[in-house]
Amino acid sequence: MTDRELLAQIARSAGGKAGYKQLVRELGLGGGRERRLLLEQLARITARGDLVKTDREHWSIPKKSGGGTRDNLIAGRLDLHRDGYGFVRPNARQGSPKEDDVFIPPDEINGAMQGDQVLVELAPPRADGRRLGRIARILERRNPTVVGIFHYARSDREMGDRPGSPATGLGRWGGKVIPFDERMTQHIVIPFGQELPEIDEPATPHRVLGREAEHAVHHDDLEGLVVDVEITSWPTPTRPPIGRIIEVLGDPDDFGVDVEMMIRKHQLPRVFPDKVLAEARSVAYLDDVEVNRRRDFRGLPIVTIDGETARDFDDAVLVTERADGGYELQVHIADVAEYVGAGTDLDLEARLRGNSVYFPDRAIPMLPQELSTDICSLRPKEDRLVLSCLMQLSAAGRIDSFEIVEGVIRSAERMTYTAVHAILEGDSETRARYAPLVPGFERMRHVAGLMNQRREERGSIDFDLPEPVIEFDEQGQMRGVTKSERTWANRLIEEFMLAANECVATWLEDLGVPSLYRIHEKPEARRVVQFEELAASFGYSLGLGALPVKRIQTRGDRRDAQRTGRQVRTHEVPEDIAVTPKMYQKLAARIEGKPEERILSYLMLRSLRQARYSEINEGHFALAAPTYTHFTSPIRRYPDLIVHRITKTLLRAGVVGRAEVGEDRHASPWTHPHEALKGIVIHHAKKRRPGEGFSGEPPIPEAELAQIAEESSQAERRAAEAERELVEWKKVRFMENRVGEEFAALVLNPTKYGLFVELTDLFVEGLVPIDTLRDDRYTWRENTHEIIGDRWGRRFRAGDRVQVILDRILAQERRLQFSIVEEGIPLTGKKQPKQQTKSKTARKETAASGSKKKSRHIRKQKRH
Repeated sequence: MTDRELLAQIARSAGGKAGYKQLVRELGLGGGRERRLLLEQLARITARGDLVKTDREHWSIPKKSGGGTRDNLIAGRLDLHRDGYGFVRPNARQGSPKEDDVFIPPDEINGAMQGDQVLVELAPPRADGRRLGRIARILERRNPTVVGIFHYARSDREMGDRPGSPATGLGRWGGKVIPFDERMTQHIVIPFGQELPEIDEPATPHRVLGREAEHAVHHDDLEGLVVDVEITSWPTPTRPPIGRIIEVLGDPDDFGVDVEMMIRKHQLPRVFPDKVLAEARSVAYLDDVEVNRRRDFRGLPIVTIDGETARDFDDAVLVTERADGGYELQVHIADVAEYVGAGTDLDLEARLRGNSVYFPDRAIPMLPQELSTDICSLRPKEDRLVLSCLMQLSAAGRIDSFEIVEGVIRSAERMTYTAVHAILEGDSETRARYAPLVPGFERMRHVAGLMNQRREERGSIDFDLPEPVIEFDEQGQMRGVTKSERTWANRLIEEFMLAANECVATWLEDLGVPSLYRIHEKPEARRVVQFEELAASFGYSLGLGALPVKRIQTRGDRRDAQRTGRQVRTHEVPEDIAVTPKMYQKLAARIEGKPEERILSYLMLRSLRQARYSEINEGHFALAAPTYTHFTSPIRRYPDLIVHRITKTLLRAGVVGRAEVGEDRHASPWTHPHEALKGIVIHHAKKRRPGEGFSGEPPIPEAELAQIAEESSQAERRAAEAERELVEWKKVRFMENRVGEEFAALVLNPTKYGLFVELTDLFVEGLVPIDTLRDDRYTWRENTHEIIGDRWGRRFRAGDRVQVILDRILAQERRLQFSIVEEGIPLTGKKQPKQQTKSKTARKETAASGSKKKSRHIRKQKRH
């Protein structure tokens, strides 16, 4: 049953409301799998905003008030702030414009927790136009478990209840858990007797637990340990949540505990059900009949190029020269869809996970190892099924035509980025080891360079921002944080994958077949204006010219003017701005190598929207591509698997996989006529060539693709947040023993709170609070984005080089706090008198003393 049919079924019920048991009966659902699919479908439709969950087992169609006005109830996801207030982000509904967030004051949260789906009653809008509301009902709880630090109770009052209060009804408390998520401001109360989990079986081998966790069942000292808590009673406005401990993970400092903590905090699926593993084992074999049916590439010197620790190889490449001076680029992608059928247990599990999650020392795969590192992985010297994109390139590196086919390959070699980089840099030992393949790698480097030039011509943006890499020693202990190195060995694979993704997207769009696209929408006018103001303070601009604005007056401003007799306040709101990727690209080139490059690149990136998946093609702004999708990583991304499934269905239905690429495909949809190579502007129209359209039923309906796109985008954000947070956690832990040390740093971003700085050698960030700058009275100048001393005129701007001392570690908030060293650094303003300067040695001794006192205090707490 499609979503539309299910919505119609509910709409026909009395009052537009239906219960789970009613739907099971009316739809004649028998097995447990069918009922589970119904619940998943209802949850997806609810998250999209087309249904409202009225209680635990009932759903209704959202109601609208008469006269075309919007009802004052709105459903959405709650994001809390550590200060107690929150914002509800309304659920996006198909065909409706995006709505602004709703501010929820602390006293209107009404027992909701971070991430909950809630129903908000809107209040009258404020004078500034900001929407306010109160949480009227909690539709769906999103935190069945919470991970945090356990502390034993000292009194009932400490637990949030008066001694003997009838509100508890559970006897005396055993302890409390302080959530690691700082947005959860309430502790979780643990009743007496619920402190230790029931352990029926030994720990499963997929987890790495601390030594305390292994012995927790044998003693009762859990003080300070990381635990996972199941919520047994949700919070109310007058009482904190109550729960029971289901897992003891160990001491926060134990190896592996931080990863387990992030997995549970972000609710990442981590264990494959037995039936999924059984299905993976049953399909993990090579069918000789299928091999013989496909185009054979096994005699070619095709190679995979991946990282040193990679185990799932889902792409292989080959570049050959043509007789006419052009090139053929072959991109072969693991044919995962051959093994993961639609609607199977494997497919449902992969859809639930959405993608693989990669941590510094391990990964949570989307597919079981029988597939991800075995039959689907393009391992060297083994036959593997692939979907191949064969591209014909001109001598200038421009794609003239391409063909998509089902094939079989036998990878000649498993190469690493390190080895390919050594070959391209002329390392004699590495070149001798891979002598037969060296000419092929040099050819790849040449072709990738040409393709990169063609992308730059149309305006594709390439932010080369470094990413943190955690380094470990032989014992698995962290030894440092470095910047990732992006060499041409990495970049040539990037270029080839970008080209294959664009070709497949072009083919599917031209056929008019519903598919998934990877879209990156044009940036919001408001964010572009904000960036222009920031860039102007450094003497740069995107080159937008005069910005079009419209002037508005709010109803609240008019009321205030009538009451006070003053002139009505006018607000200027930027209208649509004709910003292009080429503008960003030119600015990135201008700041390359400058001191302000790091901060301006970061600010440029923040001004752009977040890329996402969609069933509607909106183009990819950053790539300046009219059509783009994800096709090249089906082992680790569910959208790629969906695109594979659509592609295979079309090929097996007899649709021709070949296509020519016209000149218009090389221009950017956001290019101004004076910027284009030939003044061509592409619009996102689905084009079909005569006789080559697909007239049958679409492989996957567009409504289902919309659901998959939303789920996959959310899973991607969830994984990225977990990966980023773990790296920040490890950075903080790494710096714990370095309190009192001095470092060279770069000012990344001055704010009203202080200076955000990045250590030059360690790639670690932290904050210098503005109130620690005690040699003067400092204020934040928003118009120039500076922190300026009122008396001596000392200025701090983004890009300044400073010396800092690590003052404090705020482990719970995962933050480092620094202070400025007052001697030996060039200032952008006047220096203060020397008698007011605190010496470097004195500051270091003070910081070290504070650190020792803090350590003694922590040890004393643990003893108690």
